[in-house]
Amino acid sequence: MRRMLANGGEARLYEPAARNTGTHSGHAGELLPIWHLDPGRALFVGPLGHNAPHAHSIPVYLAGLYAPFRLRITNGTWQSCRTAVIPAGLPYEFDVEGQPLAVLYLEPREAGAGALIPLVRAAREEAGALVGADGELTLIRDLYEARDGALWVDAALDSLLAYAKPRARRPLDPRVARAVASLASGLEDQVRVADAARAVGLSPSRFQHLFAREVGVPYRRFRVWQRLRCAIGSIAAGDSFTDAAHRAGFFDQAHFARAFRHTFGAPASPSLRKVRRA
Repeated sequence: MRRMLANGGEARLYEPAARNTGTHSGHAGELLPIWHLDPGRALFVGPLGHNAPHAHSIPVYLAGLYAPFRLRITNGTWQSCRTAVIPAGLPYEFDVEGQPLAVLYLEPREAGAGALIPLVRAAREEAGALVGADGELTLIRDLYEARDGALWVDAALDSLLAYAKPRARRPLDPRVARAVASLASGLEDQVRVADAARAVGLSPSRFQHLFAREVGVPYRRFRVWQRLRCAIGSIAAGDSFTDAAHRAGFFDQAHFARAFRHTFGAPASPSLRKVRRA
């Protein structure tokens, strides 16, 4: 399969496998989920069920790969959609009834929610979210169907976001950007609010106000998200849940499990027990 790059060139990403005829791990008839994390993005693609009300620390793009899914924003009514962009901090829940869903998470250092908006089509605003009847589906669907799709996630996401990122909102305040970078590189430390504020020359109260305004969620909540990213990446790479939890700064596996359920609205095991390896 060929995709146009941002510079107008053409790159061969992968040859998509026939749908549901095999997997990267060789189990016939089953496509294992993909979990990919890099410094600016995270992507999950795979079957899910009902995820209870939850809110993320960064904006997300949702896409039902083969069919619409049910979505509810805050305490609103359930609705059917094919794609959606959910801003950071906005509670929502969904039910895809075991069908594959793509969830793309965009870190503040990469771009704002504006970079995700062009991926949604036939859209309407709903309580702060953007909900679409159609959207950008083909590239992620082909990635999911490819037996070696886990090898091509970076190239696929680069292609997907290339035309959208220039439209994203202004860059982060430099002081908040420094705090975000510090969190990502120092998960073994607590990086307390007071320490983070002092490092960028602000009082704790001013820092917390600025951080929440720029990122969309409080500093402490974003810190938990960074720990979860670290643990998810370790598990996807083959580490045990216990080792990954400790490496990311959680007290134990149970602490990680509680944080995961609170953040994703579902337990960790269904999406992390079996994933495709890059």
